[in-house]
Amino acid sequence: MSNQDITLQPTSQRPDSDGFRRYRIVPSGIGSASNSVSTEYGGDSASIFDDDDRPGAQLVRTMRVGGREYKYVQWGSDDQLPYRIRRELMANMITAQCQQFNIVSCYGQGVRFVNRDTKQDVTDPDILQFCLRNSLQEVFLEQATDIKFYSFSVTVVILSRDGKRVVTVRNKDASFCRFEYAPSTKSGNIEHVFFGDFRLGFFDESKIEAIPLLDYWNPLGDLLVRMGQEPDPKTGKLQPATRDRKFAIVSRMATPGCQYYPVPYYSSIFRDAWFDIYRLIGIGKRYMIKNTSAPRVQIEVHEDYWDNVCDNELISDEQKRRERKEQEKQNIIDFVTGIENAGKAMISGYYVDPNGKECRMVRIVPLNDASKKEGGNWSDDMSEASNALCFAFGIHPNLVGATPGKSQMNNSGSDKRELFTLKQAIEKPCHDLMCKPYHVILHYNHWQDRATVDVPMIMLTTLDQNKDAKQVTAGNSTSAKQ
Repeated sequence: MSNQDITLQPTSQRPDSDGFRRYRIVPSGIGSASNSVSTEYGGDSASIFDDDDRPGAQLVRTMRVGGREYKYVQWGSDDQLPYRIRRELMANMITAQCQQFNIVSCYGQGVRFVNRDTKQDVTDPDILQFCLRNSLQEVFLEQATDIKFYSFSVTVVILSRDGKRVVTVRNKDASFCRFEYAPSTKSGNIEHVFFGDFRLGFFDESKIEAIPLLDYWNPLGDLLVRMGQEPDPKTGKLQPATRDRKFAIVSRMATPGCQYYPVPYYSSIFRDAWFDIYRLIGIGKRYMIKNTSAPRVQIEVHEDYWDNVCDNELISDEQKRRERKEQEKQNIIDFVTGIENAGKAMISGYYVDPNGKECRMVRIVPLNDASKKEGGNWSDDMSEASNALCFAFGIHPNLVGATPGKSQMNNSGSDKRELFTLKQAIEKPCHDLMCKPYHVILHYNHWQDRATVDVPMIMLTTLDQNKDAKQVTAGNSTSAKQ
């Protein structure tokens, strides 16, 4: 900490009866309202989801897109819930790393189109061309990110101009998606997904995109009916092909309750205390270190000292006297904290009172042991809070390094290998849901007899197998022709 970052702050409003005023050295800004500890500690994280179970919390808003009026359901009481969730998670290094680990674990080896019989990567030129032109790895990784953050993803498929094939697949960031209000539609179902920037509570309706949503339970059948390739099950007749060429498919993790926007299981960290505990410990340790980074000393300065300095230098102008006093305060700080002044002495006057007692004009009294390490408080509590947060995200702390060190339950290599294998194995439900759009593409493009979809995983091996890892499948490719 440089000398410019610290200052002398009086510990009392008036001098003592003997004419001395006591000072302390603190970082600049400590004690001001804008940097107060109470301001930075913030509120309770449970307020993030304070509207979840309140009737009427999911308000319906009206907007016009493409000259047509729609109604959509807000995400949270102010339509800002996904952005608050993302901000809170990414501001905490434990939850941010847990989410990153969950995402890459869910990604595995990425989505693959494989031969239905041999389970090897396809060699069909049409399928290979489709994969190369759509960056499936990026699309799948974006799906995994949305699934882990918001428990659902929105995938958009775009058909060719003649409507005979799916030529493009894209993922729409879930935090920028909103669902149509079902009771306002003719069918009574959610018919559109709206994609746009809904931040700050207002938006430009001209930049909102209304995307037709395929049936959640039967997206392939719905697409075939809309394109006039299959009879409508409600009427038993073929309907004219729609002019739409872009459709949305929703993949959603099952969560309890009838909700437009699922509430992830990890959201319990906001209602529980551990998220706040970890944050408060970090803030408390920071202020403890900031307050003790400068030497903790008590400086007693006689009120006559400042005037004596000016009088000895024959300074009479009031402005110059104030400047000289501030300079003298800086001289005291330099003497106490300045490394370049080590070994130097400070000279100040003193006087003898009528009782024969020496009264020094400046006294500096150290209050702490310079060799004592500050800021080590709450280390065990921080480790406990880290473990609790990792538990909420379904991750063993040793897999993300939340509790490093040999004394922190660090498992053996075999244990960690099994933990990693278990973590990837339980991603199977996510893989099945995320593969739904690709199964639709395979069947609509008539590739189902040649290929299927799989998400291979990484399995760490033992040293006796002479390799670090091998690729295995979770079984997506062994399912029936979907």
